[in-house]
Amino acid sequence: MEGVVGLLKLRIKRGINLVARDTRSSDPYVIVTIAEQKLKTDVVKDNCNPEWNEELTLCIRDVNIPIQLKVCDKDTFTVDDEMGNADIDIKPYLHCVKMELNDLPDGHVVKKIQPNRTNCLAEESSCIWKNGKLIQEMSLRLRNVKSGEVIVETEWVNLPDSKGLSEVEF
Repeated sequence: MEGVVGLLKLRIKRGINLVARDTRSSDPYVIVTIAEQKLKTDVVKDNCNPEWNEELTLCIRDVNIPIQLKVCDKDTFTVDDEMGNADIDIKPYLHCVKMELNDLPDGHVVKKIQPNRTNCLAEESSCIWKNGKLIQEMSLRLRNVKSGEVIVETEWVNLPDSKGLSEVEF
């Protein structure tokens, strides 16, 4: 995998208070895009608070490119409706990964990231040591829509033949 710095496991956990795009509900799914990669979750029928609990794995070539997340409503006879979008900036999380921490107590918070105008965080997000790995849990507020959040979790995976993050500038 030429030029790949590492893999990012992105767990799409659930949606909260998503807008109804059909009569009373929606059939939501999530599309995740970074550079030329595009992955999507399954559709959850008739639910504005869906539980996906799906893991999507992205090849990361440039850590400076944000991951784009878009929630859509699946329609049968018309074009799918957009239900909001958000960007995920992985750099704060990758700064923690780059520290190459080991053997921390389970649940140890390595870093807290505050919501601001440049990120889509709905609330404070934490980089946490969990089951021997560093993960980031976050609640993303969807843009361009009246309401809705998506709960996601990230986990970095180093590749055996890759330079990893040690030589990456961000």
